[in-house]
Amino acid sequence: QVQLVESGGDLVQAGGSLTLSCVARGSIFSINDMGWYRQAPGKQRELVASITTTGTTNYADSVKGRFTIFRDNAKKAVSLQMNVLKPEDTAVYYCTQRVQGYGAFIPRDYWGQGTQVTVSS
Repeated sequence: QVQLVESGGDLVQAGGSLTLSCVARGSIFSINDMGWYRQAPGKQRELVASITTTGTTNYADSVKGRFTIFRDNAKKAVSLQMNVLKPEDTAVYYCTQRVQGYGAFIPRDYWGQGTQVTVSS
């Protein structure tokens, strides 16, 4: 069984910064891609940023230049550094990791429980 545990969501003023973290726990053989999604009220979940095993990153246009995604393979962790936050960044943020568990035939995507980020104007 694999679980992703998120932390770091908070209430912050516009222009401020936050760092979200996500750690995978359980019987893990390897981890492939990692990423962060967000879902604002009344909107669909959208990709914020992703990172491959080789460190190639991809960002939504709305966060380019403000957000940075990191991964720490030894800690089975992915982080999202968010700077110059805007009210439109308000959402529940979810991490995801594609995990190959011991004994599993293929990797599967796991999701965190979500962490609330609220940016006040």
